Amino acid sequence: MTETRIDPALVEWSGPGGLPRFDLVRDEAFAESFDAALAAHEAEIDAIANDPEAPTFENTVVALEIAGDALSRVSALFWSRAGANTNDTIQALERDIAPKMSRHYSKIGTNAALFKRIDALWESRAGLNLSLEQVRVLERHWKGFVKSGAKLEKTGQERLSAINETLAGLGAKFGQNVLADEKNWALVLDEGEALDGLPDFLKDAMAAAARERGEDGRYAVTLSRSIIEPFLTFSARRDLREQAFRAWVARGENAGETDNRGIVKETLALRAEKAGLLGYGNFAALKLDNTMAKTPEAVNGLLMQVWEKAVARAREEEAELAALAALIAEEGRNHEVMPWDWRYYAEKLRAKKFNFSEAELKPYLQLEKVIEACFDVAERLFGIRAIEQKGVPVYHPDVRVFEIRDREDRLVAMFLGDYFARSSKRSGAWMSSYQSQHRLPLPNGAVGELPIIYNVCNFAKPAEGKPALLSLDDARTLFHEFGHALHGMLSNVTYPSVSGTGVSRDFVELPSQLYEHWLTVPEVLTRYAVHYQTGEAMPQALLDKVLAARTFNSGFATVEFTSSALVDMAFHTRGPVEDPMAVQAEVLEKIGLPASIVMRHATPHFQHVFSGDGYSAGYYSYMWSEVLDADAFSAFTETGDAFNPVMAERLKTYIYSVGGSVDPEDAYKAFRGKLPSPEAMLEKKGLAA
Repeated sequence: MTETRIDPALVEWSGPGGLPRFDLVRDEAFAESFDAALAAHEAEIDAIANDPEAPTFENTVVALEIAGDALSRVSALFWSRAGANTNDTIQALERDIAPKMSRHYSKIGTNAALFKRIDALWESRAGLNLSLEQVRVLERHWKGFVKSGAKLEKTGQERLSAINETLAGLGAKFGQNVLADEKNWALVLDEGEALDGLPDFLKDAMAAAARERGEDGRYAVTLSRSIIEPFLTFSARRDLREQAFRAWVARGENAGETDNRGIVKETLALRAEKAGLLGYGNFAALKLDNTMAKTPEAVNGLLMQVWEKAVARAREEEAELAALAALIAEEGRNHEVMPWDWRYYAEKLRAKKFNFSEAELKPYLQLEKVIEACFDVAERLFGIRAIEQKGVPVYHPDVRVFEIRDREDRLVAMFLGDYFARSSKRSGAWMSSYQSQHRLPLPNGAVGELPIIYNVCNFAKPAEGKPALLSLDDARTLFHEFGHALHGMLSNVTYPSVSGTGVSRDFVELPSQLYEHWLTVPEVLTRYAVHYQTGEAMPQALLDKVLAARTFNSGFATVEFTSSALVDMAFHTRGPVEDPMAVQAEVLEKIGLPASIVMRHATPHFQHVFSGDGYSAGYYSYMWSEVLDADAFSAFTETGDAFNPVMAERLKTYIYSVGGSVDPEDAYKAFRGKLPSPEAMLEKKGLAA
């Protein structure tokens, strides 16, 4: 039997700053390398579990922290490819590897000898003279084992392992189905009235999308948010808006191989069974056990408090749009405002109320300048600089590489930015890491590792030689994801399991959402919002209008989000669901979702919740963190200086650098001196009483 081996290119990262040599990574190497890395990790686990010495923090917990390095590296490279530059080979491997990884970690989580050592340390923790961070790390491992079924009887463990393995496969298939629906649909248009109302920046992006599909000289509406949303905003062709909108909201619900409704039903049943096996009343209770919110009741309490204000505001906005009936009649379109109309007429209303349009704003928001603004804010707040490295091998030609250096010019992190949409990339925007920061000694003799962090976005790629122009929402997305990146890059902990974004789900969005605030600080916009043709700064009058319009359409945006969060919680606070779409409809009817608005993520393409369980019973966390971020930014505005150095140092010390080494409530109170109420968040949204 031939021994499996790990391809050195997947684990021996010799690129600048410790980057992988992406140019040497071969798709064909992953299958065998995964098998070998899994076997190596299993051997390391067995050695820890069967150590004849009595358990200590060093020989058990620290050993677990540094075990599996090869598997971590192979996994990081593979899942990066699966999300950002996939192909048929990678997708076939994903369907195989996801359940295999689940099976591997289930076996570790139910290793009786290993849990016996962890449990002994947990029970005697008071006498071990551990630091606060060490207690947090030990607690994380102990709770992880318990939630993996370590305390169950063998039959329960076997069933839990089977559930987790099936869920992993279902999550991979769900995401692939959504990507397939996005990749396979395009509305290809020719020059002429089909393009009525579309600004040049959008036509350029649609032309580039058409070229990618082999349709030179034509224009493609795709289901990438960076194209579909501006098309719905500007297209004067209501029939085409409806056609595109219906395709957008039908992702994962197209009856056939890519239909996700059956996957959702099976997923919910298995999650409910898993919660029951582990002694929880429902899956939401299981997921919220180690969060700031703690209970489904607390989550629904916040969501409904916001919902009532948001839906009231949305109905006011709907009435204002309906008041454009004169305009609608002039165009010969006597109709109610439908979901494919909202963005179009909201844009007209914005132009009428604030005397500017998104098209007028966009020439001032160049991707390159917004990236510069992100880096400049980080330097002013935290003293780090980004230095681009040209000619470094990457996984796709669009990817850019930056060294991140501190005030003493020390390398503190590597950062990769992958900004443009393509058919090989799943939709949305995210941050992830190839390597997390820590300070532990490693088997190879090194001490600690620097973080290697990447951001993935889906902005429309411009025509050759033209700049990429962003909407204000796009620019916020870029700041948001870089806030996550900073959470990883500024991490300053000893143990990898609590590094960077290794925090509770409803705390992880605080650093990202907080960072968004600096985009609209006037001095940032004045410096970086410059016209792509003239180089002139955004006129003060336009800047004033942009700032005045910050809460425009906030009812619509908040209703879109909150309805999705409420449906997520409804799914996970009940048992198996026979018909998920009926439950979605029931919830939306009960809360009174206006007919002119849809959920931001309908169930069949709700990837946060069903492509894995990262945000399952957790989509609310964006709003929970928003309560924190609104209050946190107030700490700066109260000083009169958005870059107040004292507050910036506190922010770095207590929020961005501590990872999960401190309880999130304690971390926030150390920064702010108190926990917040929702009022600052409601005020930010323009929903306060």
